[in-house]
Amino acid sequence: MKVIVTAPKGKMGKLIIRVAVDRDKIDVSAALGPKGRDYIGEDAGLVSGLGYKINAPVVDDLEKVVDDCDVIIDFSAVELSMEALQIAVKHKKPFICGTTGFSGEQLREIGAAAKEIPVLKASNTSFVVGLMKELLATAAKGLSGKADIDIVEMHDRMKKDAPSGTSIEMAEAMAKAIDSENDLDFVHFHSIRSGDISSSHTVIFGCLGERLEITHHAHDWECFARGAVDAAFFMEGKPAGFYTMQDVIRAKTGE
Repeated sequence: MKVIVTAPKGKMGKLIIRVAVDRDKIDVSAALGPKGRDYIGEDAGLVSGLGYKINAPVVDDLEKVVDDCDVIIDFSAVELSMEALQIAVKHKKPFICGTTGFSGEQLREIGAAAKEIPVLKASNTSFVVGLMKELLATAAKGLSGKADIDIVEMHDRMKKDAPSGTSIEMAEAMAKAIDSENDLDFVHFHSIRSGDISSSHTVIFGCLGERLEITHHAHDWECFARGAVDAAFFMEGKPAGFYTMQDVIRAKTGE
């Protein structure tokens, strides 16, 4: 399988390239960078910090290389993501998107794209976070009407969106469990942006006389990169539709 990875110098892009290179049965065929960057035309192995070439050019025109791939993995910025999505639709390529911070209109465009190509949208591609969402759904259903629910999330100072996309997806998982999919007002979000704090999410179910806390800490970002590559294997050959990491997890666990 051949993949194209966006933002090869980005925090996630370079890790995805590293994980993909180490995996069997997958090759990075090219990488997409923003227009005008000084590393356009170089090898993705060097740009991503691997220290050696992997015969994958970094381009700023996805049209030039898109036909030589099976899946596009995008963890970049909103503008580059939307550009890559449009080309993925044009060339009928599966699209994995881990970018956050989209507007409502852009999210609707992503949803419309899923009617033409397979699209996997995930703010967090950690396998463990996917399992955590299952636990949260169970807890929310069991404690519906009995607990106040707060999500406390911490990220480094460079993260722009707040609350995090992962927090919103956690709230959506709980909302679905209690049949409140269009209303997230039952959850209180608390966002901290400081230093180089790694991703951390704690969901607190505050009851009378007791509380339940479910927490995930990411010690490094490679857990997300591994999940993104797992998602690429899952997406190969899938029909058009909207997919999530829950689908990947169910496929891996045989559910």
